Amino acid sequence: MRANREYELIVRRGGRAPGPLAAPGRVDQVEIVEVATGEVALFWDTLPAQTGRLSRALRADLAQLEAGEFMRRWRRWEPR
Repeated sequence: MRANREYELIVRRGGRAPGPLAAPGRVDQVEIVEVATGEVALFWDTLPAQTGRLSRALRADLAQLEAGEFMRRWRRWEPR
């Protein structure tokens, strides 16, 4: 089954400004939530400059990969 049927992407921004104009200390949150249980499967605190890139990559993989393959690929990713 495709990952986008099993998981949902939730992005919470720490402010209203776009990434390049964000306040210096702002932190955004990116979550992958299991649809069936509502539990958080993956979670990252990211800098505003990373959030858009990360969320686009996650959306693309959610649409293309099977659920198990998606989790194997993203389980160990860490923001830099």
